[in-house]
Amino acid sequence: MCPLVESSASDTTLDTIPKLLARNAARMPDAPAYREKEFGIWQTWSWAETAEAVNALARGLIQVGLEEGDHVAIIGRNRPRLYMAMAAIQSAGAVPVPVYQDSVADEMAYVLSHCSARFAIAGDQEQVDKILQSQDSLPDLEQVIYLDPRGLRKYDRSRLHEYDEVEKIGRSSGSEVSSELRRRMSCQGSGDACVMLYTSGTTGRPKGVVLSNRNIIETSRNTCAFDGLSSSDSVLAYLPMAWVGDFIFSIGQAYWSGFCVACPESDETMHQDLREVGPSYFFAPPRIFEQMLTNVMIRMEDASLLKRRMFRYFMELARQVGAELLEGRQASAGQRILYWLGGLLVYGPLKNNLGLSRVRVGYTAGEAIGPEIFVFYRALGINLKQLYGQTEASVFITQQPDGEVKPDTVGIPSPGVEIRIDDAGEVHYRSPGVFVEYYRNEESTRETKRDGGWVATGDAGVLERDTGHLRIIDRAKDVGKTADGRMFAPKYVENKLKFYPNILEAVVFGAGRESCTAFINIDLAAVGNWAERNNVAYASYQDLAAHPRVYEMIQRHIEEVNDSLSRDESLSGCQISRFLILHKELDADDGELTRTRKVRRRIIEDKYGSLISALYDGSKSVFVETEVTYEDGRKGVIAATLEIRDVRRGTGGANLRRAA
Repeated sequence: MCPLVESSASDTTLDTIPKLLARNAARMPDAPAYREKEFGIWQTWSWAETAEAVNALARGLIQVGLEEGDHVAIIGRNRPRLYMAMAAIQSAGAVPVPVYQDSVADEMAYVLSHCSARFAIAGDQEQVDKILQSQDSLPDLEQVIYLDPRGLRKYDRSRLHEYDEVEKIGRSSGSEVSSELRRRMSCQGSGDACVMLYTSGTTGRPKGVVLSNRNIIETSRNTCAFDGLSSSDSVLAYLPMAWVGDFIFSIGQAYWSGFCVACPESDETMHQDLREVGPSYFFAPPRIFEQMLTNVMIRMEDASLLKRRMFRYFMELARQVGAELLEGRQASAGQRILYWLGGLLVYGPLKNNLGLSRVRVGYTAGEAIGPEIFVFYRALGINLKQLYGQTEASVFITQQPDGEVKPDTVGIPSPGVEIRIDDAGEVHYRSPGVFVEYYRNEESTRETKRDGGWVATGDAGVLERDTGHLRIIDRAKDVGKTADGRMFAPKYVENKLKFYPNILEAVVFGAGRESCTAFINIDLAAVGNWAERNNVAYASYQDLAAHPRVYEMIQRHIEEVNDSLSRDESLSGCQISRFLILHKELDADDGELTRTRKVRRRIIEDKYGSLISALYDGSKSVFVETEVTYEDGRKGVIAATLEIRDVRRGTGGANLRRAA
């Protein structure tokens, strides 16, 4: 047992999250640490109030039996008190394990069972119900603490505690518990586990990634310095708490720099809350930026003719000079004046509507963003950049420095990170952020962490010789060749397709085949709006997806992408020859997407093998029956006959060859 060592906020060794919290509470006690919108009103916790609440909960957890080294599951939406719970768990010498709140009961049970969680802290009744549903398979789970008591009054309290009650227990505890808490905090150092986060499980069961205090704090320190993040910044925490990006932004960087973390009232109000908060630091995966752009385009279709013309004129101007001005490069006086006018009439109101007016640093990652979407936001004057990272790297592998932002690269190595490309074209890195281990999986740990501390990413990429920027091509296992030997990079094509607001998701096939084909998911909001404006009647997603005019619209989009691909000699073989529109949206509950919305390509290939065969055997239609999972967990089957259409291929590649 570690002996008691007295500590204070003035300690120079800031090697744990609780020590960073103590420093912030001492240096800026009244500065805002958290904000949350509840019942339409923004509530604020200062750093001093946060430290007091964390300390009380930590003592309460010790009182109800939390031991050093225990794993504690955290399940719920982004809320300040759940973030404080993670800091309290760390203070008590245990390890927080955030779990995706939209996980079905079986997925949640797997994580809690795998990490042998003795405690779980749940946001509300829905999460408690999922835990209790699986309690027979969770012999290690002893206590469940819930934040929102609504609906839980008549539940069996033998294993349930209200969050407020545990805090009260902590506040009323005696000096013996306080001494024990100080002892536990003093025992912790940079090498101890800070958090355990589970991978998305794209190719199999999720793995528990153990990240140390050193991993999180050194990465946070380096990346805050890279972008000049300070206590004057603010961020909106709306992405899943179980995702490593949210942990590094809302805990690691927030505690290092002292900036404020704001939590929206709900998923449905996120965009409204984003406008009210106006964060200076903002992260969103490509899907969020795609949705924002889709909503803009939908509103513009409903605008007056004058507004549509003004929007198109100034956006064309922005594409020409907006990014140049953002990068500090020169433009003519006339262009600057017109861009300033566009800022008054279009760019400013649009950024304000999106909630991005105050963004000083914006990032996107998770998967490649379409170049057209990326350029759109940069053209508005939003400092949107790309980063490349992994859970195993504590997020950051590369970042784009100001003045060196490109739509087709993910930047240079983050501070402290080294990168190399092996002979097979796979990206490897090593850094202070490299994870400790996969929990209870020594074999995978050895396979991933190579000699010398190098980690294989599984992604294929190239380093530009002149700039040192990394260009990611695709997942290494997905990059292949078509039957005639040309490169096949499905994700690149899928991202080009998803630039169109009408296309929500795309899955492209073609490795080892004579041609490429695609599954398409339409965006119900965008296509539904189009249908209303064009008097197209429909009763469901399935009806709309099968409508001939929708097929014609999607076919035009694919042919435009083919034209673009045909002008790229290295990727001209990725042009799509045939496609179908799926009768249902790909869904994480059906196993087709991960909880971070990444396509599980292998599962889709297995599940829809008959559709893929029909795309290649010349069929004009195909009948399919698919099992689906409803929101309440019930299973059902939907059936449909899907049309398959041929697509015109572009001729740019042929023109290039003739010109050569």
